[in-house]
Amino acid sequence: MPQNNPLSKHSILAQNLLVSLRKKQLRWLFIVLFLPIFGVVAAFSQAPSNFANHFKPKTIVQEITLPPAISHISASDEFWQVDQIRRDDTLGSLFKRMGINDDGAIKFLMLAPDARAINRRLIPGRTLETKTNLAGKLLHLEYELDSENVLVASLTPEGYQVATEKMALQNTPVLKSATIRDSLFGATDNAGIPDQIALQIAEIFSSEINFHDDLRSGDRFNVIYEAFYNAGELMKTGNVLAVEFVNNGKTYQAIHFGDAKSKFAYYTPEGKSLHKSFLRTPVEFTRVSSNFNPGRFHPILHRFKAHKGVDLAAPTGTRIKAAGDATVEFVGRKGGYGNVIVLKHKNNVSTVYGHLSGFAKGLRKNMKVAQGDIIGYVGMTGLATGPHLHYEFLLNKVHRNPLTVALPTSVPIDARYKEEFAAKSSNYMAQIQMLNRSYMAARD
Repeated sequence: MPQNNPLSKHSILAQNLLVSLRKKQLRWLFIVLFLPIFGVVAAFSQAPSNFANHFKPKTIVQEITLPPAISHISASDEFWQVDQIRRDDTLGSLFKRMGINDDGAIKFLMLAPDARAINRRLIPGRTLETKTNLAGKLLHLEYELDSENVLVASLTPEGYQVATEKMALQNTPVLKSATIRDSLFGATDNAGIPDQIALQIAEIFSSEINFHDDLRSGDRFNVIYEAFYNAGELMKTGNVLAVEFVNNGKTYQAIHFGDAKSKFAYYTPEGKSLHKSFLRTPVEFTRVSSNFNPGRFHPILHRFKAHKGVDLAAPTGTRIKAAGDATVEFVGRKGGYGNVIVLKHKNNVSTVYGHLSGFAKGLRKNMKVAQGDIIGYVGMTGLATGPHLHYEFLLNKVHRNPLTVALPTSVPIDARYKEEFAAKSSNYMAQIQMLNRSYMAARD
């Protein structure tokens, strides 16, 4: 039986105490090590609300003294301004709106014969540009008369000088594409192409395409034409420079080119002339209301009577052109034709223009006219049920159908200009092909 040993008891107690102390030390060490982590977690959990509570926005107003503004305007300074004429504007109201305080200038412009356009014919929408001094005295004035001319009034030591000058216009080629849905004009309207360009396209291809009957939905064309700008504003359009028209799957192309004498015409890209000795239809873009018909029943006479020409319907007053270079053989009134013109051309060709409302000023017998000259105006004089041009084409005194008779072409490009033409043609056709690629990309 073991005996109690006081020493061993004390040793055991000491060891137990040491273990207990070590446990307490580990607990404190654990607390010391992990306390920062708990603090960080607590900080993140409390930060938003504490931040909102302790940091509130404040508005601070602080006065700042700025240095005084320094004016650099002197009595000798000049000021330009531009305004547009408004409905019911007078010269006085216009100057008042523009801050021009110059009774002497108004009086001069009202009395000067050369300034009559700005005094008596202020047209709404036209532009007026002025230069004045600080006191409002007029120094210079420019008034837009039309798309090409401007009225200029300038103050000189001798007083105001007035002159009409050509407007400085910037000529910029415009590239456009359009697709036919119902008509040529509908397509050009949708593409933002002016009517003047549509008329030129119809005239260029008038011998190949009947723009009333031959157009198909889906036909398309690319065109390059001149546009003249003044200060970024379109003032007028010029000539078609190049055009490609796809009609019912067939492609027609034309290039604008002139020789050293500035006589311009249209050619294929290869240099073949598109200019005919005669216009197929001498009225700007129209429709055929009655065809060439040897056995037509006359709508007024109520009997069969050969219709030896074509009727081209157009509004009264529409301009009529000479179909080709000719001499006026007759101008006046003749039976059922009403007001009529007969032109005599070379190679035993004659053309007749009937039912006119009037003749071009100065037109008379034996007068020489060139192809495209305005000779008269559409009407319904004589035996006519509505305004139209009755047009006849006679070869060796025999009536032929003007819409189908073969028309000889003009002379080709002079050999001296072939190289120049080839360079222009290549450049224009490259731009036309670019429009085609854009069209194909958009369709895909």
